[in-house]
Amino acid sequence: MDSKRRTWLIATGCAGCVAAGGAAVPFVDSLAPSAKARAEGGPVDVDISSLRPSEKMTVLWRGQPVWILHRTPAMLESLNETQPLVADPDSKRTAFPTPAWAQTQWRSIKKEYLVVVGICTHLGCSPVDRFTPGPQPSLPSDWDGGFLCPCHGSMFDLAGRVFKNMPAPDNLVVPPYMYVTDAKVRIGEHEKA
Repeated sequence: MDSKRRTWLIATGCAGCVAAGGAAVPFVDSLAPSAKARAEGGPVDVDISSLRPSEKMTVLWRGQPVWILHRTPAMLESLNETQPLVADPDSKRTAFPTPAWAQTQWRSIKKEYLVVVGICTHLGCSPVDRFTPGPQPSLPSDWDGGFLCPCHGSMFDLAGRVFKNMPAPDNLVVPPYMYVTDAKVRIGEHEKA
């Protein structure tokens, strides 16, 4: 065979392989789940290293907002005050089951971090932050801080526990989660679940 012809055949074959590989990449990528699908189904890892005390961040998991609140010592102390005022202080109700490890006053693995689904258990509204204690519009004068659902007035303390005689029938939902490291939370998976 002519050496020029062999060179052109090799070059054409290599170009064809590169083109086939380039065409295959988008096809193979299309088989992977989208970021939205991953957020709606599988676990989500969240870096909380920059979350300072009294700050809250929101992440999306299974199409729902999940709040992570870094509670201060004063916020944790307020849970002693709200304990007798909430409808289900130990999260024992079964309509929205709470994992056994979160059936405590803090409703969390590490008491300084609250992790809850930010959807009211009444009609699915999203409560707003009312972390500042004291009298405020639509809140009692002895308010210790927490969350207020503006649609129908349900109030939750800083552990996501609903106060007595509110439209919301249950506490905010605690999703399964675990700490991968001290600075990373995995929402949607618990090592003992």
